Amino acid sequence: MKTTIKQVAEKAGVSIATVSRVINGFENVNAETRERIMKVVAELKYTPNLAARGLIMKRTEAIGLLLPDLHGEFFSEVIRGVDEAVQRQQYHLLVSSSHNDTKEIEAALRFMRGRVDAIIVMSPQVDSDLLLSNLPKGLPVVLLNCHLNNPHFDSIVIDGFGGARDMVSYLLGIGHTRIAVIKGGENNLESQERLRGYRTAFINHGMTYNKSLEFDGDFTEASGYEAAREVLELEERPTAIFAFNDSMAVGAIGAIREAGLRIPNDISVCGFDDIPVAKYLSPSLTSVHVPIHDLGVMAVNRVFDRLQNKGKTSAAHILVPTTLQIRTSCRKITVQQNQSKEESSR
Repeated sequence: MKTTIKQVAEKAGVSIATVSRVINGFENVNAETRERIMKVVAELKYTPNLAARGLIMKRTEAIGLLLPDLHGEFFSEVIRGVDEAVQRQQYHLLVSSSHNDTKEIEAALRFMRGRVDAIIVMSPQVDSDLLLSNLPKGLPVVLLNCHLNNPHFDSIVIDGFGGARDMVSYLLGIGHTRIAVIKGGENNLESQERLRGYRTAFINHGMTYNKSLEFDGDFTEASGYEAAREVLELEERPTAIFAFNDSMAVGAIGAIREAGLRIPNDISVCGFDDIPVAKYLSPSLTSVHVPIHDLGVMAVNRVFDRLQNKGKTSAAHILVPTTLQIRTSCRKITVQQNQSKEESSR
């Protein structure tokens, strides 16, 4: 049977109100009484009613995190970063996923109402109207990799454009001129930014990008596998595949090996995100490095800045830079190798 606050008060010889003040951190209780109450709390293993405590303190001591999915190393790393930062503040984390479905996003937001002091949202499907209509006014919101032009919400966005541009520039610089890309969802803003970076790299090098080398994916391993199979069926096979995330790159590697080809001898492969497993693949995966864990930490820091300075600071809009992590899944090729590949594919 669960211990009640009344039982704690009776055993400690104080009123229920005094126990409540001690548990909720109020200072107007003398040290001796406080110590006696906390001893009884530990002895009886009393756990406060969080809902009631939230009403008294006008806070829940919980932060909400809404992600499009919980599967995969990218989201695991985001959760790990957020959870570590939240725990350092002695708060709790409430996590939900939406699968990029508007109805699920609305349901998750409504569920978190009254249960969290702030919310971190990562979803390409979210928009200002959806947030404003499903969250209480004044609740701090930090958008993580969402492309919303709302000056009232803090936002943290990965530089997908710059990362993709730099990766394609690197591939062009080591001799690759036929570079296939595996995109994310058609309406996905992250994918659109990375595609813009891919095309810009060609333009910057005075070259023309080839739309026939842009293949559809959805950020899953399966879509990377299927897209790579299409790439390998081309008459003139590309010398490199750039997947817009590492999961699709892993799927592409599976298709390439299944076709009896070698990486990077026959075709180079690179990804985006640099998930922890990327360096342990064989060959190790060249990728656009994103500080995934730090994204979560940055989001939590913005949340607590908002909680501590409500209405005193303007919203922050942070663009997170990326770097290239060059490994063994890509290799330099010569003009002669390019020509021989073209001739052998005819």
